[in-house]
Amino acid sequence: MSSSRPNQYLRFVLAGCLNEDFILPFSGSPQNSVLGGNLTYAAAGLALWGGTAGMVARVGDDFPMQWLDRFHQLNFDLKGIKVVEGGMDVRRFIAHKDDATYYEDNPMQHYVDRGYSFPQRLLGYKTRPLVPPDPAIPQKQSIQISDIPEHYLEASGVHICAIDHLSHIILPSVFRQGRATTITLSPSPSYMKPTFWGEVPGLLSEITALIVHEREVRSLFQGRGSELWEMAEALGGMGPEFVVIQTVRSGYYLFDNISHRRWVIPQYPSSVVDPTGGADAFAGGFLVGYREDYDPLEAALKGAIAASLTVEGSGVFYALDAMPELRDARLDSLKGLVREI
Repeated sequence: MSSSRPNQYLRFVLAGCLNEDFILPFSGSPQNSVLGGNLTYAAAGLALWGGTAGMVARVGDDFPMQWLDRFHQLNFDLKGIKVVEGGMDVRRFIAHKDDATYYEDNPMQHYVDRGYSFPQRLLGYKTRPLVPPDPAIPQKQSIQISDIPEHYLEASGVHICAIDHLSHIILPSVFRQGRATTITLSPSPSYMKPTFWGEVPGLLSEITALIVHEREVRSLFQGRGSELWEMAEALGGMGPEFVVIQTVRSGYYLFDNISHRRWVIPQYPSSVVDPTGGADAFAGGFLVGYREDYDPLEAALKGAIAASLTVEGSGVFYALDAMPELRDARLDSLKGLVREI
């Protein structure tokens, strides 16, 4: 496989993590040693609505690049995948209990409890610390400015997945200096904590839309508030034009910081099999939807449909096998369920 595809012009760029995933869905068979990571699910959510993008991430020279063949076939540009010398542990383990509860540690116990053989590739697996000893020191997966191909700076729309704190400091400014007029971001749980409160406004000051889960919002605002709409407004005051909060039970809260309008977009009633990547697929769908007509509600609806198709099966590319007619029918159906608050 060629590691890139020569795109003269890119509308979109996605930055995030590539992983070797080991997933225990709450329904269905284990997914052992498969392509994963938030970057891939965001890319699939964007591709579902016809978008392609440049992809930015770091991997070691032991990463099986052939896993990205389908993205190459979909006309994604892979020049932003930086292969660094030496191996890099990009294993990720997730065990889903239900559509809202998951575990990332003690994989052997979870496999045993469910009666599955423990994969040898997971031997020695350790959960990475949520906050590195010094967040200012680059980690192996931290994206460097030099990793970004020059033609990526021509992109007008960018989504930054949940990666490390240092990458989130660097990337918005880099793309704003290019031609990006829309930058969406999913924050990392590592800094959505009260101890980072003073740093969050700086991270969000150049963001068009913040896409975040309720548990991360509540973690950041611990002791500062408990009402989600108030917290959404406070986050909007830090810079983003729009704040999307994926709630645990009530779908998506969308707050427009310009007009101060509020919408509740329910989760499409999917038959959930594997929640892995649903939030990232939402972000990819949101980006391509917003760039079509600059309507945040339409963008959130397209994100919600991308998420709904993703969680009905396992694997990065599951949603892309859905018929366009099914995708569009779901979109029309969900529009009628939106509530403005």
